[in-house]
Amino acid sequence: MSAKEMVIGLEGVELGADGKTVSYTQFLYPTNVLGRRNTIDSTSSFSQSRNASHRSLILARANSNQSSLDTGNEMVDFREYDPNLLDDPQWPCGKHKRVLIFPSYMTTVIEYVKPSDLKKDMNETFKEKFPHIRLTLSKIRSLKREIRKLAQEECGYEESTVAMAFVYFEKLVLQGKLHKQNRKLCAGACVLLAAKIGGDLKKHDVKILIDKLEERFRVNRRELIAFEFPVLVALEFNLHLPEHEVLPHYRRLLQNS
Repeated sequence: MSAKEMVIGLEGVELGADGKTVSYTQFLYPTNVLGRRNTIDSTSSFSQSRNASHRSLILARANSNQSSLDTGNEMVDFREYDPNLLDDPQWPCGKHKRVLIFPSYMTTVIEYVKPSDLKKDMNETFKEKFPHIRLTLSKIRSLKREIRKLAQEECGYEESTVAMAFVYFEKLVLQGKLHKQNRKLCAGACVLLAAKIGGDLKKHDVKILIDKLEERFRVNRRELIAFEFPVLVALEFNLHLPEHEVLPHYRRLLQNS
């Protein structure tokens, strides 16, 4: 096959009337994978837009210092929740990736790096993008794994219930409400709320779930129960979630099961 025939066979390239090749690659839209890059790049303006004309949330404080959701003097807000933001596959790449851009597509080459260095680089990049979040990305994903193990493997809840707990948890993360002291109470409260909304739990079932949450996250049951309402307020009582927020998490759970 000649070089000319190979060029003509490319998507977006055809032979013009005068015999010269005509390219339409400028009209090609990026794939979903490439579109995720725009999602990460757009987060640079996240801290600027969160102070816009969207109303702020004020959380009630629990009795204990550990169960406080107060973020200090700064009120952090977000406009629209993106279920793919914290689970974006490009986050682990960091500075160790090399992006090769071609006329109609893009590819990424990731060099080998020690897991510890990769984790450190990922957390540093995440901190630069989201300076208001006081947890590292690795810690956030670790808590989500704990949520899944407890809800799906130990309690036998369906993927839809786990996906709802993920949405509640990530919304609190993106608001900047979580920190080192209250992260496990937040995770436990999100599971508790998702279980109540996703299934018809009896009083005995709720007690069993609280026992498992107390054991898994090593939190006090009284603090966990008292923390449920502040989390509910932070979510603006919007526990019935739209499909576009839950479905991406649901699909990932099915793929990993």
